[in-house]
Amino acid sequence: MPVIRQFLLKARQLCGSCTQSAGVFLRDVGSGMLEVSHNTLALLGLIAVALLIFVAGRSELRQSLENSALSWLQARQEARADPLDLLADELGEPDAIARATASDPKDLTLKQAAVAQWLSRRYRVAPEPVSRLVLEAWHVGAKTGLDPTLILAIMAVESSFNPFAQSAVGAQGLMQVMTHVHDDKYERFGGTMAAFDPVTNLRVGVQVLKECISRAGGIEAGLRLYVGAGNLSSDDGYALKVLTEQSHLLAVAAGKLVAFNASNGLPAQSPLSLPGATPSLTPEPAQDTDAAVSSEQVAFLR
Repeated sequence: MPVIRQFLLKARQLCGSCTQSAGVFLRDVGSGMLEVSHNTLALLGLIAVALLIFVAGRSELRQSLENSALSWLQARQEARADPLDLLADELGEPDAIARATASDPKDLTLKQAAVAQWLSRRYRVAPEPVSRLVLEAWHVGAKTGLDPTLILAIMAVESSFNPFAQSAVGAQGLMQVMTHVHDDKYERFGGTMAAFDPVTNLRVGVQVLKECISRAGGIEAGLRLYVGAGNLSSDDGYALKVLTEQSHLLAVAAGKLVAFNASNGLPAQSPLSLPGATPSLTPEPAQDTDAAVSSEQVAFLR
C-alpha cells in the first residue's frame, strides 16, 4: 500500500508538471502569434500606405483604378436592376426628339392656331405635327408667294395628312409628289428617301406646285396640271376639292366657325366661286385676322 500511494503521488506530480508545461507552451505560442499578427498588420499597413502614395503620384494609374471601380459598381447595380428597366435603358435614345416633326401649338399665332385646330379635328390627327406643318406652310408660302392655306388644302385632299401615303401610280407623302419624276428636287435633301419626311415632302411639293401654276398661268389650271390632268378634259373635281378646302381654311383663319365635317362642295359665297374672281398668290398678312379668332380657337393655345 505505501508503494501504491507513492506511485499515485508521483503520477499526480507528473500530470501537474505536464499541465503547467502545456500552459506555458500555449501562452508562449499565443504571445508569439499575437506578436506576428501585430507585425503582419503593421507590414500590410505600411504596404497600403506605400501603394496609396505611389498611386497618388500616378494620375493615369489612379484614373484606371477609378474606372475599374466604377465599372465594378455599375456591374453590381445592373445585376440588381429590373430587367425591364435595363431594356428601357438599352432601347432609349435621348436625341430621338430631334427627329420628331412637331411643334407646340402655343408657338403659333392665333390665325395659325385656329387653322391647326380645325385641321386636327377634321382629319383626326394630333395637333402637334399639324402645328409644325402649319408653321412650315406659312414659312414656305411667304418664300414662294403662295397662300399657306392653299398648301395645306392640297395636303388635306392628297393625303389627309398621312406622311406615308402612296398612290397606285407611285405618288408619295403628304403632297403626293411623284418621287421618281422629281428625284432631282430631292437631291438637295439627301435623296428620295426624304420623300417620307413631312417637311421635305411639303417643300418639294410646293416647288412642283409653283412650277405647275407658272406653266398653266393660274391656280386652278395649275392644280389640274399638278394632279396630272393638264391635257385631259376633266380632273374629276380635284381643283374644286382643293379650292373648296382652301375656302374653309380661309374662313377659319378669318375667325369664322366652319363645321369640321363641312362638305367639299364649293360654298356659294366663297370669294373663290365669285364670277371673275382670281385667287391671289400672295399670302394674307397674319395681323389682318388674328384678332377675329373665336374663343374656342383661342382655347387651343392653352
